[in-house]
Amino acid sequence: MHRRNFIAASAAAVASLGPLSSVHASESGVSDSEIVLGHTGILSGPLGAPIKVVMAGAGLAFDTVNAQGGLAGRKIRLVSLDDELVPEKAVANYEKLLGEHRAFAFFGCVGSGTTAAAAKVLNQSGAPMVGGYAVSDSAREKVAGSGYFVRATFAREAQALVQHLTTIGVSRIAVAYLDNPGGAEVAKLVDTALTALQLKPAAAVPVKGDGSTNESAGKTLADSKAQAVIMYLGGGIGGEVMKSAWAAGGRQMFYGMSIVPGDVTARLVGDKTSGLAISQIVPYPWSEVDAGTKEYRQLAERAKVDIGYLSYEGYVNAMVMIEALRRTGRDLTRARLHATLKTMKLRVSNMEVDFTGASNTGSRFIEMVRVTKEGKFLR
Repeated sequence: MHRRNFIAASAAAVASLGPLSSVHASESGVSDSEIVLGHTGILSGPLGAPIKVVMAGAGLAFDTVNAQGGLAGRKIRLVSLDDELVPEKAVANYEKLLGEHRAFAFFGCVGSGTTAAAAKVLNQSGAPMVGGYAVSDSAREKVAGSGYFVRATFAREAQALVQHLTTIGVSRIAVAYLDNPGGAEVAKLVDTALTALQLKPAAAVPVKGDGSTNESAGKTLADSKAQAVIMYLGGGIGGEVMKSAWAAGGRQMFYGMSIVPGDVTARLVGDKTSGLAISQIVPYPWSEVDAGTKEYRQLAERAKVDIGYLSYEGYVNAMVMIEALRRTGRDLTRARLHATLKTMKLRVSNMEVDFTGASNTGSRFIEMVRVTKEGKFLR
């Protein structure tokens, strides 16, 4: 669907499904008037800021559907809890969302270790999880049968970045990654991509999520004499590491994976931002051609949500969630939602999403963009 994406279709579905009184809710989190979705992720500290933007983008789609009467007369209510990216807290949040908040399904949950730790809870509950953020490829495999991920895998991002760099003649490549299970896995994926070309990382540098090792990480990268650094660093951490590397005499180019927020980085590094390129996993949010993208921007402007890749990813994920719920219909159960997702193919704002294959990742979309010193993106 194009211009109205799924919102108009959702409104039409409401009209065609009969009176509200006939809705029969047979599952926790589904009533005559609402569908409860649960979300757990880091919402505090330097890594929490971008997650809030992602969820604000998702809210644009959910709020629009709700304003039009919801899906089959049911409005979507999202309950979001902070787990500080700690697996034990995440598991407790999943259980709280299922028990206390009676969540029907999960949406946009964050993190690799946290997602992997919740595999048993998700499997036992039967609650689908759609549209996770910063979830490693191995964690996706651990929740196969429960989780449906929209964004391309990190293996695909690593391959695209390494291919781009080697194509332009760069062979000494370092990687800086968050010091957590997901980050360690991404470092291995970069190593694998390099090994396929008979190369080895010039350095592999873990960076604490609280920012306490930014300076030492920057110095290690500078000392590595790498020509380029691939970063898997969220929030403002990437920008701080870049500044530390340059202060230590480094002259590397920096390339970010999709979790690196270009606008935040630009505010931190100023004029030097123009050398930063990022692999993006959703299409260009400023497209003047795609009607769905233009609609997203109009909604974001009205709601005063930052327009960019973070909020757009949240919006795209929410559109996938909405369409899955819409296609499942009035008799909404977890088993029926799973069945819908496993047979779902759709196009969201010029991006193909397909869950019909063996993988629980729906998209392979990757696009390389440059970041300007003003925090703008150039294709």
